[in-house]
Amino acid sequence: MIRVLIERHIAETLESAYEERSRSVLRQAIDAPGFVSGETLVDAHDPNHRLTLCNWRSPADWDRWYHSPVRKELMNNLIPMMDRDEKITVLEQSQTN
Repeated sequence: MIRVLIERHIAETLESAYEERSRSVLRQAIDAPGFVSGETLVDAHDPNHRLTLCNWRSPADWDRWYHSPVRKELMNNLIPMMDRDEKITVLEQSQTN
């Protein structure tokens, strides 16, 4: 399993519109093959900084979703609301204990 951290920064005054559309992205991801779980968080010091942490069965499952036409279409609705580029970090469990 991998975890994917998605960071987005929302432009001022667009928070509520962003929330509605970002929930739509998460709803679609839930139905994607390999999606395990996900949660959305708000930075306690910057309410426009949003983080989504999701678990995927494999890097291939995440990659398939990331490049899917469905995600691209949904992101076309979110990108105009962001004042910075989306940052994505793919995380794997460390092999050292």
